[in-house]
Amino acid sequence: MPRLWDVPVRDSTRVRDVRVAAEDAAALAGLDERSTAAVSLVATELATNLLKHARDGEVLIDIVQPSVLREGDRVRAVQIAAVDHGPGIADVAEALRDGFSTTRSLGAGLGTCRRLSDEFGLHSVLGRGTVVVARVGGGAPPSSGGDGPRGDGVPSVPVIRAGGVNVPYARADHSGDAWVWVRSGDRYTLVLADGLGHGPEAARASTAAVEAVLHRPHLVPAEALHRLHEELGATRGAAVAVAQLDARTGRLRFAGIGNIGARLREGDRWRALLSRPGIVGHHRPGTVREDDLAWSAGSVLILHTDGLPSSWAPPSDACLTAADPAVTAAVTIRDAGSAARPVRDDTAVAVLTSAAPDRP
Repeated sequence: MPRLWDVPVRDSTRVRDVRVAAEDAAALAGLDERSTAAVSLVATELATNLLKHARDGEVLIDIVQPSVLREGDRVRAVQIAAVDHGPGIADVAEALRDGFSTTRSLGAGLGTCRRLSDEFGLHSVLGRGTVVVARVGGGAPPSSGGDGPRGDGVPSVPVIRAGGVNVPYARADHSGDAWVWVRSGDRYTLVLADGLGHGPEAARASTAAVEAVLHRPHLVPAEALHRLHEELGATRGAAVAVAQLDARTGRLRFAGIGNIGARLREGDRWRALLSRPGIVGHHRPGTVREDDLAWSAGSVLILHTDGLPSSWAPPSDACLTAADPAVTAAVTIRDAGSAARPVRDDTAVAVLTSAAPDRP
């Protein structure tokens, strides 16, 4: 089962806790000495920023895939997400300048963090807070999704990216939620699973679900759910949603069983995608509905478990245009929660996006 770290940063002792957690994650991810040193410094800088400028926030550390996948990619990176409801950053471009520091607004060390990270994303709104996501490991992603513009008259496929954030209930070591994505040619499959309940047994169920899809990238969503039902019988079961994008044809296929929420942004509106009632591994419906939908550059798919309040609103357009979908996932979780609606379960959000390919 994957290990997770959720560290609240409210005093100076927590900066050390964040650094130690990041180094533990680097060891589990198998990062080399240089990358481990980068993880340690980035985590320390982000935690220090939270303490100095936001005064209250949290750092989420996970071992994830890169936001852009090459065919057969199995690399892992350490993802560090710093989330706060602080004052925000007045001038993001200036704050990201290497060496920039100020005692009046968030920004110290962000340029260094971006330089040391293989992937880096930031979203900030004055008066609402800041989300920073840094990943170390796996190398920098290719600018055009690994394909690049083609010279045979066939249009290049768009840049497909995916990312997610997983918050364990009560800051536990493991989450009953899990997500993964896998590429097979021009097909990209994103799966999110929520093991029944929470704790280690829920984590085993969700991990079994995503691992099974990871090793069968060729299966369409409905068939993948059918196979999962057979394989999860020895676990307590899980809610599972599977989305598969064919980047060449611009079609998205979606199917789900259980309480996984899904919303697709089509132009300037959001469309809810429905899952069938049931529990994969125990109570599978007789038929599984599979939606077939149009997908274009600029489309966004958000999958979430029921740890997110049912009344949550999709993030703003400014957040959706962020290059890193994990930033969108973190903002979604942050803005959906409140002290009046405490989280009572693990919470995971996974996001799939695309953009037009770079041109030579």
